[in-house]
Amino acid sequence: MTEVTPVPLSQLTTLQTGGAPARMIDAHTRDDLVDGLRRTWAGGDDWLVLGGGSNLFVGDEPFDGTVVRILTRGIERMPSPTPGRVRLRVEAGHSWDDLVAFSVEAGLAGIEAMAGIPGTVGAAPVQNIGAYGQEIADTLVEVELLDEETGDVSTVTAAELGLGFRTSVLKQHHGSVAQRSAVILSVTLELVEVGSAERAVAGDQLRTALGLGPEASVSVAWIRDHVLQTRARKGMVLDPDDPDTRSAGSFFQNAIVSDSFARTLPDACPRWPLTPPDDPVTVIPLAAWDGYLPAAPEYRTEVKVSAAWLIENAGLRKGFRLPRSRAALSTKHALALTNRGGATAAELAELARFIQGRVLSEFGLILQPEPVLVGVEL
Repeated sequence: MTEVTPVPLSQLTTLQTGGAPARMIDAHTRDDLVDGLRRTWAGGDDWLVLGGGSNLFVGDEPFDGTVVRILTRGIERMPSPTPGRVRLRVEAGHSWDDLVAFSVEAGLAGIEAMAGIPGTVGAAPVQNIGAYGQEIADTLVEVELLDEETGDVSTVTAAELGLGFRTSVLKQHHGSVAQRSAVILSVTLELVEVGSAERAVAGDQLRTALGLGPEASVSVAWIRDHVLQTRARKGMVLDPDDPDTRSAGSFFQNAIVSDSFARTLPDACPRWPLTPPDDPVTVIPLAAWDGYLPAAPEYRTEVKVSAAWLIENAGLRKGFRLPRSRAALSTKHALALTNRGGATAAELAELARFIQGRVLSEFGLILQPEPVLVGVEL
């Protein structure tokens, strides 16, 4: 554990906002991370863990607490109990995109469509990151957690994390706290061994994004390369010379709505029906059989709709900014709020609230922020 001179969080976050914390710790090893967090929690200070800083929107005031920077790295390849699969245990501070590159080079499939997503591996399950129809929930086996309440390290299965659309029990949502206060130390994924051969591409979203037909076959390396190109065109790959990448990625979540509400939206609004959960198996002991089956549970059909389309069709085009503001929508993607140079958190928050108001007025839907908000309100 190394205590360092605090620097403004505007230098460590991709939205480039935030003042300096009262205290800052750099954790380069797993033991450093555990020790630093335990000491911070014992002191009772406010605290914040920081990986790549790509999913944080931090307020302008200095953070009166301790920031723990997770700088651990490393990938361990392990056998899987399932033939044709491999497990990778990855340290929390490892770059997510570096992990994707490693997996593709090794001929492993399962996360190649999530290439170019900024941030660290430890943050990925918190947010249940995803892109083009892939989510980390599809490949996640377990995580190692350090629990704030007990200070203990435990291994927690993916099923215990409450993974949903861009959420988990570990995520602090706008206006609420995380259901479980803990920090991820490592992540274990299970990927499929496919080598460099071409194979069919599953998922309409990914095929559409890459311009592939239903019968197309490509390699995982081809998918990664073309996803990176697609993201770069949208300003979603970090580039210090491109102000469109000074963002937290997609600032608003694609909305999950009922099928009936989706039908009130214009037909042109892109939408993706979500698969309902499998019906549970009902076992009735023969001695208790009375000739009747219990009613099957009813599930509300849900649909994911495009937040970017809603924003643009509420009259807010790419590049939109409020008068005299240094915050603006990306010129490449209407879902990214960008810092055009020196924008304050207050300016970005003002723009976010304006967008929410316009979409609500036009379509009756409140867009929810995707980044974690620290010291800022919408």
